[in-house]
Amino acid sequence: MGLLEELYQEIILKHYRNPRNHGELPGARLRVLGHNPACGDRVELQLQTDGERITEVRFLGQGCAISQASASLMTELVKGKTWAEALELERKFKAMVVEGAAPAPELGDLAALAGVHRLPARVKCATLAWNALEQAAREARAS
Repeated sequence: MGLLEELYQEIILKHYRNPRNHGELPGARLRVLGHNPACGDRVELQLQTDGERITEVRFLGQGCAISQASASLMTELVKGKTWAEALELERKFKAMVVEGAAPAPELGDLAALAGVHRLPARVKCATLAWNALEQAAREARAS
């Protein structure tokens, strides 16, 4: 295993073992559940907004290291972003893990999940929290 792969594995395990923004968000304006029935991974995304900006985001969930690390990394990245900015990050993340695009610099440590595109069964794990974010954006705009 090369140095870069070791670093990426370390980032994923760090966020899996000690997830950021994990836990209940009292008074959450939006709650969206993401579930992957194929493997049982679950993520409940909870958000507060001030209209167009995500002011707070937390998640509850259980599942594999990839799904939980992706949720942890995503919550760190989208907090404070507008919906438009968050959805642009989602687009870049999915291009990386679904299509194998080079990691965009603004994805930061999410680049650790770049190799997921070579593991089709894991793509759903990596995108679970991001799909919940997209659903939350739709619900926010509808309300």
